Amino acid sequence: MNREKSIYCLALIVTVASLFLVNGRLFASETDDRIAFSIKQSYVFMNYLKSDDIKIQSTDGVVTLTGTVTEELYKSLARETVANLPGVKSVDNKLTIKGKAPAVHSDAWLITKVKTTFLFHRSVSATETEVLAKDGIVTLRGKADSAVQKDLTTEYAKDVEGVKKVKNEMTVLTATMKPGEKTTGEKVDAISESVDDASITALVKTTLLYHRSTSAINTTAETKEGVVTLAGKAKNAAEKDLATKLVSDVHGVKKVVNNMTIQ
Repeated sequence: MNREKSIYCLALIVTVASLFLVNGRLFASETDDRIAFSIKQSYVFMNYLKSDDIKIQSTDGVVTLTGTVTEELYKSLARETVANLPGVKSVDNKLTIKGKAPAVHSDAWLITKVKTTFLFHRSVSATETEVLAKDGIVTLRGKADSAVQKDLTTEYAKDVEGVKKVKNEMTVLTATMKPGEKTTGEKVDAISESVDDASITALVKTTLLYHRSTSAINTTAETKEGVVTLAGKAKNAAEKDLATKLVSDVHGVKKVVNNMTIQ
């Protein structure tokens, strides 16, 4: 009788353990599926990486990215976005660059950097701005909604590494806008309302890296419901204020809390 009872207890323990194991695997599988879905639905992947060939694999929260992207920036942007998503423990970024990248500091390289910088900011229009470069001198053409937008486009271009001078030949639109019609910045801002926190954090970090005035500062960024908190060190008050200004103009950012200390 005792032997039969022992066998029954053992069988019960094995059954319960098996159920825990199966349920654990199902839970892990559901979590990984949720992570993969969140990555694909993130603002960065749906807007900046939609034309790239990226494959996503999540195993117990460890995400592996494989495939190709058009430039090095998008490789790091993908990693930053994924790393900040809930449930992700680590990122194995195996993405490769498609094609031959332009030589560093070449005019083609400079054009790409300036265009990319415009993409991060909602107050300027990357699609309405043509960027040309020769020997480090950047020429901007296209349309601006206002003189303020034109000046800001010049300011952002000047702050890109390698740019020696900016010639802004953009045309400021003077036509009267129809009632209720939105400017380019307002249209982009409306879209930005749906930007997820992980994408905002990735864009903020990349923006600070791409502007030479802030590229060397030691900064961390966290985002919660569109509110970005900056921490780290700045050389002076002007550098700290600039970081706030640049981050405030990133897509999706609703407010900036700058807790950086001045060295």
